[in-house]
Amino acid sequence: MLSGIKHAHSGLRWIVLILLLLAIVNAFMGWRKQKAYTDKDKKVHLFAMIFVHIQVLIGFISYYLNLGGKVNFGGMKGNAVIRFFTVEHMTMMLLAIIVITIGFSRSKKIQEAPLRFRLIFISYLIGLVLILAGIPWPFREALGAAWF
Repeated sequence: MLSGIKHAHSGLRWIVLILLLLAIVNAFMGWRKQKAYTDKDKKVHLFAMIFVHIQVLIGFISYYLNLGGKVNFGGMKGNAVIRFFTVEHMTMMLLAIIVITIGFSRSKKIQEAPLRFRLIFISYLIGLVLILAGIPWPFREALGAAWF
């Protein structure tokens, strides 16, 4: 079961990144072209946020099944992999989901479409940067992650 959840978490990462990029481009274009905020725009931004939430939930399940609270926080400094997944990865992802969620929630209160698009663009972009920084990419050899 853990293997399936890890693969789902790793594979869903690509869908989340694509949806975030789509939402960011949509928000940027709406902001720069002074478009009206439509239901289509709301759905694009909402689906991106929902998938980020699902990804974090799957990540928590994976973390619990993998480590189950058996982390020795005192000995974490010596183990880069455990430190990364317990502290760095989790912190980056939680910050990203907080920024994205707050940005989406606050945008609902803004009446002017360009300002709404701008807030979503900025918050989703910050969230994306945090996510990209927190992903255990394959070129980070010490972490032993794969592309999928």
